[in-house]
Amino acid sequence: LGDLDLTKANPYQTHHAGVGHIPEDREKHGLVGAYSIADNLVLNEYDQEPFAKSGVRQFDKIRAYAEKLREEFDIRSSGVGQSAGSLSGGNKQKVVVARELTFGPKLLMAAQPTRGVDVGSIEFIHKRIVAARDGGAGVLLVSAELDEILSLADRIAVVHRGKVVKEMDAEGADLAEIRRQAHSLQGMG
Repeated sequence: LGDLDLTKANPYQTHHAGVGHIPEDREKHGLVGAYSIADNLVLNEYDQEPFAKSGVRQFDKIRAYAEKLREEFDIRSSGVGQSAGSLSGGNKQKVVVARELTFGPKLLMAAQPTRGVDVGSIEFIHKRIVAARDGGAGVLLVSAELDEILSLADRIAVVHRGKVVKEMDAEGADLAEIRRQAHSLQGMG
């Protein structure tokens, strides 16, 4: 972000620099399954006002915030005290998306943001990513789903072995050509 080097930053530093992250593996890197939905929604902010005051957690503020996000992001659960690990895949992803988008990131990094979620959740997550972009956030979308890339991206980069091998505007991009490019790269090992 700007000239700030975050290559060695920890998640806390990265978040507080304005970077939201929807990880590829929500189970391993997105949630703490044993924690409640409410605790997962404030994972990056649990020690900050209004969720903590002088080092003491403000449970009423956390619960009220979580209830608001549960409704806004249609997180289907028995309540915000339910463990995040017991949710369906789509609802787990909505918890991650809610947490990462609500603080107003300057940059959103989304890796496979809709993998393994139902169609309704896919549409909802896409709308939220577009809203973040329209709100001024830079969005880096990494996806193996070409339809997802074509529907969300302004620019497309084909990456092979860590190098950008082709770059194009999304408008007018030819899906068949992108697939041919990807298949020819696979043959290169």
